[in-house]
Amino acid sequence: QVQLVESGGGLVQAGGSLRLSCAASGCTFSNYIMGWFRQAPGKEREFVAAITWSGGTTYYADSVKGRFTISRDSAKNTVYLQMNSLKPEDTAVYYCAADRYSTPQTMPDSHTIQYWGKGTLVTVSS
Repeated sequence: QVQLVESGGGLVQAGGSLRLSCAASGCTFSNYIMGWFRQAPGKEREFVAAITWSGGTTYYADSVKGRFTISRDSAKNTVYLQMNSLKPEDTAVYYCAADRYSTPQTMPDSHTIQYWGKGTLVTVSS
C-alpha cells in the first residue's frame, strides 16, 4: 500500500522557519516527480514546489521562490520542504504528492497525480 505521510507542520511567527517531511512507502518512487501543494482556508489547493526523484531538477511557485527549498533523501525515501522567511499568507495545509507522468514544470497543472498525503498544517502568525 502506497503511503505519503507528511510531518513537521506547526505554529511559527512570521519570519521564522519550518521543515516539512514527506515519508514515502509502498512503492519504488524513482520514476516519480514528488511535489508539495498547499491549501489555505477558503482557497483552492495550489502548487508549491516539485522535484525529480533523482534530485536533479526542481521547480517552484513564484510565491515561494527564494524562500522555500525542496529536496529529497533517496536512502530514507523522504522528500523535504525547507521553508524560510515565512509569511502569514503561507498559512495552509501542506500536502505531499507523487506523479509518475509529469515533470516538475508541468506538475502544477497535472491531472495525473497518483498519490496524495493527508497533509500537515502550517500556521504563521503575524
